[in-house]
Amino acid sequence: MPDPAGKIGDSFEARIRELEERSLSPLAVRSYETGGRARPEKPCRLRTPFQRDRDRIVHAKAFRRLAHKTQVFIDPEGDHFRTRLTHTLETTGISRGVARALRLNEDLTEAIGLGHDLGHTPFGHAGEKALDAIRGEMFGLGFRHNEHSLRVVDVLERDGRGLNLTAEVRDGILNHTGENEPSTLEGRVVRLVDRVAYINHDIDDAIRFGAVAASDLPREEIAVLGDSGSRRIDRLVHDIVESSSEVGDIVQSEEISEAMLSLRSFMFDRVYLSSHTEVQNAHAVMVVRTLFRHLLEHQEAIPEKEGEPARRATDYLAGMTDRFALALFETI
Repeated sequence: MPDPAGKIGDSFEARIRELEERSLSPLAVRSYETGGRARPEKPCRLRTPFQRDRDRIVHAKAFRRLAHKTQVFIDPEGDHFRTRLTHTLETTGISRGVARALRLNEDLTEAIGLGHDLGHTPFGHAGEKALDAIRGEMFGLGFRHNEHSLRVVDVLERDGRGLNLTAEVRDGILNHTGENEPSTLEGRVVRLVDRVAYINHDIDDAIRFGAVAASDLPREEIAVLGDSGSRRIDRLVHDIVESSSEVGDIVQSEEISEAMLSLRSFMFDRVYLSSHTEVQNAHAVMVVRTLFRHLLEHQEAIPEKEGEPARRATDYLAGMTDRFALALFETI
């Protein structure tokens, strides 16, 4: 039977190697010089390893569930609020633009961006904190969504076989937040842009929700970054690209970094931890704690039958969408 890739497949890898040597920065990861996969695979003749990772993530069940997971506001009225999926797409799009400007590997950047939040709980950070707290109280264990994102791609997808992603994508997913920096510049782009994206789109959603008004935003920071979401993102992206190109790392200028961190602090004070979200968050915490205890006591309710009880309950609960978690809560 003839190979369907034909002549194009015969020369694809060689052409990509040649193209990357001519076009990518010396600091960029080359598509065919990766750290490999845990389980060796026959290469695809029409996609690079990072393109294959991207496709596997997009086709994963966990990726589809992001459409029904909270970003900031739980079940808001209106169709235009962000979800965990739209946040992921915005982060990925901005990250890919930064990578292109810096001549980094766009496919690697895209795969990390699409996979970075696969392990997020229902109800956003309120759900994550609740699950972390109850696991700590009951078992002396914690929960971090970045660590669970890696577990999703390594173990939980494909009925326990995982996606078998490349080392660079796995590293970027694990270290997009937390103490350790990603080992690649592409991963560091996603780590920084993740914050750029959520601060700005959360401002947009907070204004739409009525939690703050545009006039409430801190004036000095807005004067530095811009008076609209698109202007702020444009300013932040240009600063990342120009500052990073000078030092060979992914950085911001001091002025822009301070303004962004200050704006982030404002969002925590006025939105994330404010009275506008306090009632929602309290309900989310109650739902997560109730479901976790229920699943521990009723292991038969968990589809996956292997593993110790706390692990099975955590995997099942963290994978739930908001609406599934709320429906299950109502039934018990």
